Amino acid sequence: MGLKFMKRTIQEIETMIEGGEATVLTAEEVTRMVLDGEELSTDDVDVITTGTCGIMSGTLAIFHLPVAEPGAFKKASHILLNGIPGVPGPCPNEWLGSIDFIVYGTAHSLNDPNYGGGHLFKDLVKGKEVEVEVESSEGNVLRTPATLEDFGTAQLLGTRFAFKNYTAFVNPTSQPISSIFNAVDMLGPLKGISFSGCGELNPLQNDPELNILNKGAKVLLNNSEGIFIGQGTRSTLLKPNMMLTADMREMDSHYLGGYLTGAGPEVYNSVATAIPVLDDSILERTFIKNEDIKLPIADIRGRHSVLGETNYGTVWGGTDERPLYNEDDCRRCQQCLVEERCPTGAFQNNSLNLKRCFGCGMCSFACPYQIFHMKTGQVKMDCEGEELEIPVTCRQSDLKRARELAEELKNKVIKGEFSLRF
Repeated sequence: MGLKFMKRTIQEIETMIEGGEATVLTAEEVTRMVLDGEELSTDDVDVITTGTCGIMSGTLAIFHLPVAEPGAFKKASHILLNGIPGVPGPCPNEWLGSIDFIVYGTAHSLNDPNYGGGHLFKDLVKGKEVEVEVESSEGNVLRTPATLEDFGTAQLLGTRFAFKNYTAFVNPTSQPISSIFNAVDMLGPLKGISFSGCGELNPLQNDPELNILNKGAKVLLNNSEGIFIGQGTRSTLLKPNMMLTADMREMDSHYLGGYLTGAGPEVYNSVATAIPVLDDSILERTFIKNEDIKLPIADIRGRHSVLGETNYGTVWGGTDERPLYNEDDCRRCQQCLVEERCPTGAFQNNSLNLKRCFGCGMCSFACPYQIFHMKTGQVKMDCEGEELEIPVTCRQSDLKRARELAEELKNKVIKGEFSLRF
């Protein structure tokens, strides 16, 4: 049987949800059902949830914070949070004792090269106390501790999140290359491959023409209910991305944080969206399979230099979400390469924190004694007529967290805790 065209409204689907009659599935569940030979229509599926998690450089936070009594200073000229510089303004807040300011997720601490905006955001969302240092326009310095509860406003904004199209990277040269696209300086020639993207679970792979995921759509951003403002910076018809925002005070620290790269600290976020199945054409677009999603392989020195191509079926298929640490065989090296290179600090003092782990695979690549076991996959690439098998040595997206947030959203929809419209 072919797909039949049917049309219904979001209100009709929400009525079904309220009555406990709606079928809600993740995008991966839908794809598995299709691969198993099931013929799905709107009679079978009402809402599909999607998710992604990865480095999202276009992250900033808009803050308002009282730091002193009214009249204590005229306005702020500089501000630091745990050594992370913020940008005061645009409102000067003259003589109010409070500051409007912006902090970029890619900002680096002036005191600690391994601490950045993503680490700061995670610390705040976890409820940790941070040290605030303000220099006033008169040259006076004020210092005060603060937690997220002290902020009048803490709004996270993503200027370009959840790209539909990503690029994988290799280093074709013999010299190590520093880049945000790898957790450490990437070795070469062609010693490993780094990639991003959650494939068939990614929101924009399931609605590539933004028929449902358009301006005003609701999302979960780090498990905080947010909104799709519109297409983000550098978004195009062929390579769309999303501009999103949500309240940091409602976020779950598990879904965001700092990630060290060869070029310093970066920030990762998690996004989930719900796609109401209004007709069979919307449903059919969610049948996308990892094997059908192309992943160009480029020179890490520039995305314009494409050297080959793979797909998400190759880089995700048959791989492990997390490493297995063989503690009994660990050599307890005085200089542990895994501890030095783990981008989220998940391995410290001979202990692996799986809650903090990002599943990047760097541990299994870095350990010279193979104490960490993890299937990260490999890709085949033609190099001057010779077919090479290049191991995946760094994943900058976390499929496990993406799956968890897509499942979280699925449960929220089923329970009526996430409506499909504002």
